[in-house]
Amino acid sequence: MINENMDWAFPRIKRLPPYVFAVVNELKHKLRRQGEDIIDLGMGNPTTPPASHIIEKLCEVARRPNVHGYSSSKGIPRLRKAICDFYERRFGVKLDPEREAIMTIGAKEGYSHLMLAMVTPGDSIIVPNPTYPIHYYAPIIAGGEVRSIPLLFDEGQDPQEEFLRRLYQTVKESMPAPKGIVVSFPHNPTTVCVEKDFFKELVKFAKEKGIWIIHDFAYADIAFDGYRPPSILEVEGAKDIAVELYSMSKGFSMAGWRIAFAVGNERLIRNLAHLKSYLDYGVFTPIQVAAIIALDSPYEIVQKNAQMYQKRRDVLVKGLNSLGWKVEKPKGSMFVWAKIPEWIDMNSLDFSMFLLREAKVAVSPGIGFGEYGEGYVRFALVENELRIRQAVRGIRRAFRKLGTTV
Repeated sequence: MINENMDWAFPRIKRLPPYVFAVVNELKHKLRRQGEDIIDLGMGNPTTPPASHIIEKLCEVARRPNVHGYSSSKGIPRLRKAICDFYERRFGVKLDPEREAIMTIGAKEGYSHLMLAMVTPGDSIIVPNPTYPIHYYAPIIAGGEVRSIPLLFDEGQDPQEEFLRRLYQTVKESMPAPKGIVVSFPHNPTTVCVEKDFFKELVKFAKEKGIWIIHDFAYADIAFDGYRPPSILEVEGAKDIAVELYSMSKGFSMAGWRIAFAVGNERLIRNLAHLKSYLDYGVFTPIQVAAIIALDSPYEIVQKNAQMYQKRRDVLVKGLNSLGWKVEKPKGSMFVWAKIPEWIDMNSLDFSMFLLREAKVAVSPGIGFGEYGEGYVRFALVENELRIRQAVRGIRRAFRKLGTTV
């Protein structure tokens, strides 16, 4: 018989705090039910569909009678070969599709299960802060601990040099040594970008200390103004110590398809594959076949999406600056990371709720990405230019109510 006084919050769940973004989403849904036109710049959820020939291939294959059974947890061989061919064309990186590549059900699943495979109680993982929430909480779900490195910098500081300095100090002060370092550039939410030389230093340091590197490359294809995000695997010897997660969610606009890959170090890939063989049967085969078509397509389909996000970025940044809200243009990602104006006396959650109520604009509060995200909000470039201009007008009206805009 079940005891009514039993504690229903299991220990692992107790380590997970309430989801901050749920508070904003609840108000957003309430206002929409009341008939309000809410411009949602909160979640990084692409609204542009994939190229039409990719969708057509999905439909074509789905009509075949022999593709509706279980698929392969690792990804069908042709798909793993397609991602390896893509990496060689795009980054000049050679990968073995049998030993150094595995399909994951989105980068979030791949990363989380990689943490489950490699982290045991007592292990620690270094994670930047602020960060995409699962980067921080997957090691905790796996029973490990997290050591944070601030990813915010003062004016005049070189983000790459300063991050490495903080990393060296954190590792020096850690006992025992951390098991892994998580990085993700272009970064969500801060939009920080790095060059290949940064990865050279990171790989060199990780090898010296015997620490794994996990690079979440979710925004590999979303970069602006001539910037080209480097793969960590471009660094000689990186595969000895690093694994990279590449997602088709953003550049290919295939977020809901849940197709991503872990590529790189054979040992990490082998252990992830072994764990996943117990947990899933992979993704629907027609989706995998359509993903092959996408990866084999001319890269222009991805560049077209990046150009779209750049135009949206330009409209939003220009609009915010016209309000006296000084925001810099990011070089990559699909976000704008904005410090709350100093004349606004609100924390990031209250400010997000204010914008939602008064400007009819949804943004993500910085505190949802970690303690160092307080004082910031994140805009996702997921609405078209017309809607973004409408959002700026709404923010202008909201600021005028406070008497704080031109």
